[in-house]
Amino acid sequence: MKKHIYKLLVLCAVALFGASCEDTAELTTLQAVSFTSAVEASPSTIVISDDNASESVVTLSWPAVVYPIQAPVTYALQFDIPADTTGEKAWNKAIRIIVGEDVLSKSILGIDLNKMAITLGLPIDVAGKIAVRVESTMDRTIYSAPVVLTVTPYEKPVVFGAIYMPGSYQGEWNVDTAAALSAIDAGVYQGYVTIPVGTGLGFKLNQERNWAQFYGAGASNFDLKNMSDTDFQMPGAGSYQITANLKTLKWSSVPYAWGIVGDATHAATPEDANYGWNNSIPMSYDHVNKVWKITADLIPGNVKFRLNNAWTINYGAKNNTDGIMYLDNSGAYYVGEAGTYEITFTINDVNPAVNGYPVTATYTVTKL
Repeated sequence: MKKHIYKLLVLCAVALFGASCEDTAELTTLQAVSFTSAVEASPSTIVISDDNASESVVTLSWPAVVYPIQAPVTYALQFDIPADTTGEKAWNKAIRIIVGEDVLSKSILGIDLNKMAITLGLPIDVAGKIAVRVESTMDRTIYSAPVVLTVTPYEKPVVFGAIYMPGSYQGEWNVDTAAALSAIDAGVYQGYVTIPVGTGLGFKLNQERNWAQFYGAGASNFDLKNMSDTDFQMPGAGSYQITANLKTLKWSSVPYAWGIVGDATHAATPEDANYGWNNSIPMSYDHVNKVWKITADLIPGNVKFRLNNAWTINYGAKNNTDGIMYLDNSGAYYVGEAGTYEITFTINDVNPAVNGYPVTATYTVTKL
């Protein structure tokens, strides 16, 4: 009897062990996932120039990768020359661009593709090859088969110089201290100015810091006419980005003001507990020193910088000591003591519509 009981126990143990192994195998075996079709590039041959540098020159699209787990899938693109996409060090030198969660296409601007092509070593004004693959990540990372682009990069000529903007905003028309609009392209100039409340709105555009030659308004307020006595007119008080094109003889302005924001700028109100975070205080542009400034009464709390009273472009600090603000950083400068402060913000935002905004800017916070 004991013999039969022993055999039965052995058989049960074997059965339980086998069931355990099967369960473990189910839990640890990864289901195969893959790209179900090829990456598409439209177009696949691109010649980059000044004419399309600020436009989308190629759109890459790909199928969704289905993982066994229901969760967002993060996609990225990798760019490399075909010779570096095989072997032990394949794709080690690739340029990687994060696309986002569950995003299945990406358009690339001419200026960005041009930078990548030059960084990867493609010669200027010669058609070369760039391989692109899609990276898909969730519980693991997989890659698509590459698609090959034929890209002809170009060398953008370096432009120098400035024109000047004497006007009523200065309190006196003084071309020697007028705001400068710096060259951002051949014959195209851009800069910033603050029109104080109560000053006049008129101005001229001078190619030198003298009155030997200047532009005034022509057929309309936005037409440049050589040696015209009619002043250009700004829209009103406030801060603006000014662009003047001496090739088309046109100028334009858009509201453009950096401001401080945070709970140190304003206490909560009965209507809005986050009033300081929801309402920026605009700074003024010091065109002589090329710095944004404000003198403000602050309370204990946090301060950040953002553009045009919106969170689209904002900078935050990682600490209170290094004087650096970082693009899209969640941190802030902490004000520990209530009082009146002078705050400055210096940023090299040259032609941001094409070049984007710099990764860092500098600032000062000084208690008066």
